[in-house]
Formats: sequence, structure tokens, C-alpha cells
Amino acid sequence: MKYHKISEIAYLIIFLVVFFDIIFLKKTIDGNIPLLILGILSFLMFVFRRYYRKKFNNRKNSS
Repeated sequence: MKYHKISEIAYLIIFLVVFFDIIFLKKTIDGNIPLLILGILSFLMFVFRRYYRKKFNNRKNSS
């Protein structure tokens, strides 16, 4: 189960790096649409992985 926590953290780090890059280092968002999409998808994957990890842990602990 340690792999699932590490992958969650990796997705969150990707999200933070991408949005830090967009907010502080770029002047406009117009040319950074693919980078913005990558950031949004990585955040959604973080939420998805976390939800299902907790769901499976609760199922495993209740049995």
C-alpha cells in the first residue's frame, strides 16, 4: 500500500510544480494550455487515487 501513497504525493507534486510555473514564471496562460491541462489532470488523479485508496482500506479493515 505504500506505492499508492507515493503515487498520490507524486501527482500532488506535479500539480504544485505546474501551477507554480504558470503563476509565477509565465506572463500569460494563453501559450500554456497543455501545461494547465496537465496540472488539472494531475490534481484530479491525486483526488481519484486518494478516494479509492481510502475506500479499499476501509473495506479491508471492516472484513
